[in-house]
Amino acid sequence: MTLTRKTRVIDLTSALVAILALLITAGCAVGPNFKKPAAPNVPGYTPMPPTTTSSSPEVPGGEAQSFAQGRDIPGDWWTLFHSKALNDLIERSLKNNPDLKSAQAALVVARENVLAQRGAYYPSVTGSFSATRAKTSEEISPVPSFTTFQYSLFTPEVSVSFVPDVFGLNRRTVESLKAQQEQARFVVAATNITLSSNVATAAIQEASLRAQIDATNELIKINTDMLHVLQHQFIAGYVGRLDVAAQEAQLAQVVATLPPLLKQLAQERDLLSVLSGGFPSEEVEKFELSSLQLPQDLPLSLSSKLVEQRPDVRQAEENLHSASALIGVARANRLPNLTLTGDIGSMALAFSSLFAAGTGFRDITAGITQPIFQGGTLLHRERAARAAYVQAEEQYRSTVLTAFQNVADTLHALEQDADGLKAAAAARDAAKVTLDLTSRQMQVGYVSYLALLNAEQSYQQTVINLVQAQSNRYADTAALFQALGGGWWNRADVPQS
Repeated sequence: MTLTRKTRVIDLTSALVAILALLITAGCAVGPNFKKPAAPNVPGYTPMPPTTTSSSPEVPGGEAQSFAQGRDIPGDWWTLFHSKALNDLIERSLKNNPDLKSAQAALVVARENVLAQRGAYYPSVTGSFSATRAKTSEEISPVPSFTTFQYSLFTPEVSVSFVPDVFGLNRRTVESLKAQQEQARFVVAATNITLSSNVATAAIQEASLRAQIDATNELIKINTDMLHVLQHQFIAGYVGRLDVAAQEAQLAQVVATLPPLLKQLAQERDLLSVLSGGFPSEEVEKFELSSLQLPQDLPLSLSSKLVEQRPDVRQAEENLHSASALIGVARANRLPNLTLTGDIGSMALAFSSLFAAGTGFRDITAGITQPIFQGGTLLHRERAARAAYVQAEEQYRSTVLTAFQNVADTLHALEQDADGLKAAAAARDAAKVTLDLTSRQMQVGYVSYLALLNAEQSYQQTVINLVQAQSNRYADTAALFQALGGGWWNRADVPQS
């Protein structure tokens, strides 16, 4: 009978061990398994496919631009503008910009957090050593096994603790942290794209402002000359004081347009210095529109590829992934938690007797903790995690829609600004014809010098409009590369998965 009971105890122990091993090795991760959202099933970015834009012959930046469907985007897309100064400034910015370095450091933080959490897959082993000098009361029995009331106690010990991931609490936690690591990686990509695009846009804006300032200075000179002519005519009695006052007001209005342009130019220079990692007092490259070439063959990614290329969409996707994993974390926290611990060591009254025969001790403990009543805390945390997933899902959808809107807006801008440049060039040419005819008529005495100055003023104003139209085309082109993802996947300085 005794043997049978012992056998049953042994069989029961073996069964418990087998069940425990099965739970450890075949435990399931509770919560939903993340599924990558499908790419939007749309044929394109705009109702009608983009076509080759209009051209403005003999106007810098007036070349027609065509779109290559499905062509990959180069990682150094700014080199297509064929400006060495722009290339140098962007490359320097990518090396020195503090925002980019901050994003790179945040990626390291996220990666180390993943590695730290992975440590929970393994047993935790700690070592300790204690030395005690004690004296007990002589009114009670002495603590050691032999009669003494004052003694020393030395205890070296190794403790092992292991929490089997039966319900996937740690797996879901690691999954969430890995998604956050991917988010940080796409932040680096987004910062890289935004930085290069901002530098290119600021350089284009600076070049435009320089040309506008030159034209405005010429307008000021023309209006000043016109005022001098009218003042002489007023003295001679050919015109009235009202004519002179009108021209004085016109000159003041033109002069008033110059300080805002100079302010914008200085601010663009400051921006370029800071973007490249320097102080505003440090000089950077100067840009003229004549130093830039307009890219004529533009890559246009397939609409199904945009969600893979846009780092903001990928960030939103990984945020959705993290929210999905956190549902499993919240669910696992409501289930039993198994802990295995073990201690082994030696305890002796003399340091020299440590590890001698008879001084060793060991223990093994298994414990299960099951939350029973937490005032609804764990339940509502799980519900909150599920609601957070819905929130992340809608944020992802909003980000995708915004990405497609960015591309569509840029395609419309490319088309309309090409037409705008064509119209501005035609206006400039017409004003030039008027100026030439007026100049000839003045030489033979048909018109006054004042008429010539008016024609020159009209011509200079069309030049300013043309400069603005030219810079719009360069800026639109840079915006298209940014809207399509900027080719970050083709750059060695952007970390891959």
